[in-house]
Amino acid sequence: MFESFVVLAEMRTGSNYLESNLNAFDGITCYGEAFNPFFIGHKGKERLLGVTRKERNDAPERLLGAMKGQTEGISGFRLFFDHDARVREAVLSDPTCAKIILTRNPLDSYVSLQIARQTGQWMLTDARHKKAAKITFDPVDFATYLHQVQTTHRETMARLQATGQAAFFVRYDDIGNLDVLNGLATYLGVSTRLESLSGKLKKQNPAALEDKVANFAEMRAAIAEMDLMGLSEVPQLEPKRHAMVPSYVAATGAPLLYMPVPGGPVEQVESFLSMLGEEPLRRGFNQKALRQWKRQNPSHRSFAVVTHPLLRAHRVFCTKILPTGPGNFPEIRNTLRRVYDLPLPDDGPGTGYSVRDHRKAFLAFLKFLGDNLAGRTSIRVDAAWASQHVVLEGMSGFTFPDMVIREEDMADALPFLARQTGLDDIPAMSDPVYEQPFQLIQIYDGAIEKAARDVYQRDFMTFGYRAFVA
Repeated sequence: MFESFVVLAEMRTGSNYLESNLNAFDGITCYGEAFNPFFIGHKGKERLLGVTRKERNDAPERLLGAMKGQTEGISGFRLFFDHDARVREAVLSDPTCAKIILTRNPLDSYVSLQIARQTGQWMLTDARHKKAAKITFDPVDFATYLHQVQTTHRETMARLQATGQAAFFVRYDDIGNLDVLNGLATYLGVSTRLESLSGKLKKQNPAALEDKVANFAEMRAAIAEMDLMGLSEVPQLEPKRHAMVPSYVAATGAPLLYMPVPGGPVEQVESFLSMLGEEPLRRGFNQKALRQWKRQNPSHRSFAVVTHPLLRAHRVFCTKILPTGPGNFPEIRNTLRRVYDLPLPDDGPGTGYSVRDHRKAFLAFLKFLGDNLAGRTSIRVDAAWASQHVVLEGMSGFTFPDMVIREEDMADALPFLARQTGLDDIPAMSDPVYEQPFQLIQIYDGAIEKAARDVYQRDFMTFGYRAFVA
């Protein structure tokens, strides 16, 4: 049974009207924007239930307790994204606090918000005092507003899902529906019912958008270019990764830290780092040891290297899947052959293994990668072929690289980074290690490119890679 409630909303979503109807129920009290940083409860108020605004700011739990302890029935308040973050955390973590999520078409709420800011009229109790205005739509400002609304909603939903809580959803169009409001009372555990809606507040801007926006045609054109529903977003089905700190490598002749993206040019980068000093590269870090290394090397620089997704997939295929020698994935290889029908030679590529065979096997591997990253196979998503943006996101959970370098730019970027640490005598990089038995350029065509793009859509988009060029 709920002990309190919170209305999670944004400005101009109808929360004032919802509050007036909630307060019409016997046994329900809504204390307005109790944690608005600029007032307490309602505009101009400095005290609520004996708690001053300063006391609330110093200890928000004091006001939360006062609302519960000094109210007949169930109490709650309205909470917006820019209110006290400590309170949002407290209520989202409390299963005894009922969550009411109020939403509105973001374009309507944005226009209403701009009109309210322009007129200074945030509530209307008498239609004779209505202030009208037309706004000029700003597409950049709206995009920022939309991002904030969507981000807050996603974060709220993620918290509720992770804690097994169910919210009561109310759309703007529902706040004038008596059945919905009585259903909300039932959700809160209140048995009383409303016979009619509150007439205290009046709708401020009932006109069509065309009558409220001065540059309506421009707004329509801008909205047409926006993905309001997130339809163009690529679903993120791939599992998250953590920072692989033990794989990080530090040079001894310079405070350079390499944070490898598996499947990248690891051998070539490590060869360059080893030439910077006489001592062996330092390996085997844990988080504590890495923090110590950073403190001991205040001018340190860290970096990661990303690779064209198609080149990386082919490198992994040629080093981990195709051969049968040391360093490959024998169990995965056998499963790919027997369960997923990849046309891999029994004992690795021999004299009878042709370019045509290689192309066929690699295309089949790309198809497997698409299924694997989407969670449709029984085989683990290995870091060697995990999406590079996911690997970098995992790194950020502990520390960020100072620079993310493209493999094709390493010859210039790595010496530049080394010079930032104070080195002057910087060796040339070794030649790249080419895949065996065939290079990607020997099998590359439009079908190969398309297959790679289908697998690594987000990497292509995130890093801006074009079609593969040898």
